[in-house]
Amino acid sequence: QVQLVESGGGLVHPGGSLTLSCTASGFSLNSHAIAWFRQAPGKEREGISCISPDEISTIYVNAVKDRFTLSRDDAKNTVYLEMNSLKPEDTAVYYCATHRSGHYYFGFQAESFDYWGQGTQVTVSS
Repeated sequence: QVQLVESGGGLVHPGGSLTLSCTASGFSLNSHAIAWFRQAPGKEREGISCISPDEISTIYVNAVKDRFTLSRDDAKNTVYLEMNSLKPEDTAVYYCATHRSGHYYFGFQAESFDYWGQGTQVTVSS
């Protein structure tokens, strides 16, 4: 059974840091791109970052560029999103997503991803 599980969310003060994890089961991540999305209350889900299977390519939206960093550990079948200098506007539920095998996609179109985690809440507040 294909599954993605996010963890690492929580409450943090502005300027603080968190690292989110996305662990896959039922398939190997080493041939899949992984994207992170977030959805704030009352807003649409937005793609914020994506990493290629070989880690050569990573993309970030401007809102998180230079603050968030993606990495992956294929031995643990896990992708990490390190978030620094967090702002209140980063408050959202964060999701990781990937495509099914044979349908490679690298980008931020939500409809191109087939598997999603359940989400983890990140709250940035003083």
